[in-house]
Amino acid sequence: MILGIDVGGTHTDSVLVENFVVKKKAKVVTDNDDIMTSLLAAVQKTVSDENIKNIRRIVLSTTISTNAIVQGKTDRVGMVLQNGPGLSPQLLDKGKDSRFVEGYINHRGISIQPVNNEEIRDVGEYFRGENIQQIGITGKFSSRNPQHEIAIAGLLADEHRNFSLGHRLSGQLNFPRRVATTYLNAAVHNIYRGFVRQVQQFLREIRLDVPVYILKADGGTILINESLFYAALTIHSGPAASIMGVLATAGVKDDAVALDIGGTTTDISVFADGIPLLEISGVTIGGRKTLIRGLYTKSIGIGGDSAVRIKNGNITIGPDREGPAAALDGSAPTPTDAMIVLNRTALGSKQKATDAINILAKQLNMDVASAARVILDKAIAVIADNVRQVIEEINNKPVYTIHELLEGKVIRPRSVYVVGGPAAAIAPGLASLLGYPYKIPEHSEVANAVGAALARTTAEVTMLADTEKGELTIAEEGIMRKIPHNYSSSQAIEAGREALRIRAVKMGADLNDLEMEVTEAQEFNMIRDFYKTGKNIRTKMQIKPGLISACAARNQ
Repeated sequence: MILGIDVGGTHTDSVLVENFVVKKKAKVVTDNDDIMTSLLAAVQKTVSDENIKNIRRIVLSTTISTNAIVQGKTDRVGMVLQNGPGLSPQLLDKGKDSRFVEGYINHRGISIQPVNNEEIRDVGEYFRGENIQQIGITGKFSSRNPQHEIAIAGLLADEHRNFSLGHRLSGQLNFPRRVATTYLNAAVHNIYRGFVRQVQQFLREIRLDVPVYILKADGGTILINESLFYAALTIHSGPAASIMGVLATAGVKDDAVALDIGGTTTDISVFADGIPLLEISGVTIGGRKTLIRGLYTKSIGIGGDSAVRIKNGNITIGPDREGPAAALDGSAPTPTDAMIVLNRTALGSKQKATDAINILAKQLNMDVASAARVILDKAIAVIADNVRQVIEEINNKPVYTIHELLEGKVIRPRSVYVVGGPAAAIAPGLASLLGYPYKIPEHSEVANAVGAALARTTAEVTMLADTEKGELTIAEEGIMRKIPHNYSSSQAIEAGREALRIRAVKMGADLNDLEMEVTEAQEFNMIRDFYKTGKNIRTKMQIKPGLISACAARNQ
């Protein structure tokens, strides 16, 4: 059996999956000040009367990192940046505690200027004086040669400091995005570590010793202890879980839109020919463009518990949430209260929902039922407008799925899949506005937990082979080794397969789920004085995001 848990900002959902079928499920209110209490409550509801010794693994998705960034609850970060020549520091999202230091590695991975040890020690003294314990280190071409980043971390080493190194987080080139990724990884480390400790305490409470995984932004999993080094990769874990949930429960085959309507936000995602789209350059969060590979989602600030107000005679919904629906003792009327008044859902006290909507109805000179319909229609219209915008934006740029680039592909949705608590109340009106049918997958109210439970472990590696230098670099692993002058692309791919296998297993992959693919392969001749002096071979490989193999085979 597999236990899947989605720790959302509003609710914590739990499912018990046996033979790839949901056997039990539960939903409880999330106590953001005491995550362990929420975990215990959800799991106890799910595993009651079950032999927990039959559980083989636990997978969680969480909004902890995302919420920390969005709400500005992150730690102070000291950044050490080697930008080298050609790039103005003003172009970097560097933060007030950044220090630009000497040292430079060029685009081929050759050290042109060494690290200035004395300068780095002075930077360390500044960080100590400011009590900055989260340190990010990034060089412009560290993905081609990580040695400077590693050396700087060694010089700054201190038992109280935690280091985020740019080359470990992504092998892609793009220095500004790598700076942002490294910064965010350091900024959320402490709050994410606190979450991990609560999960570990939860496991001790239920006396269960099994592998525990966290869902990443790309819809793949990673062992929770390994994830401590890659906290930023869990950003957008919640939206990724809903996409994987639709993939697991709905059997999407065509172009489609998927909506996860939560208490605070609605997450919009898109499928091309049944395959989720990918943010090829990296996700954007808190205004920062990163190299964090993630499934394509757009979050909008409207959900079942969004606060409803009257401003200048018009209804506004969200983007803030002042707690639960009034029917559940919240302080403000919400779309959920409107659904309760209209008998679209049965939660809490209908009288409290009616009283809350009635306050707005008087301002609108309407009866309660009419005001409730206007509120619900407004919420549906806002979501539909955003879906249309998303489709238009996607069709104006290249379409990348988790498997490939679809040249010239135009997304024409055939259906909209709706999950989340308000799905049944909102889906019919939404489909009517969009002009294509809706589908509510089985177990839609806990789809995120199902998606987390059934996702496979993912990983990627980037190889650079320079035969003139006689050197192979595998960026994410910090590996550099000698190669012969006649080294070939096929040898680089084979080396990549082995490195990817090792990395994926370390992250928790099952050997049956190592579905590898080459996502990029380039080879360039290097010419000097009109003579070929070697080759530059660049290769990227990944374990495809998707469902664990037995479940994927069952859905085909």
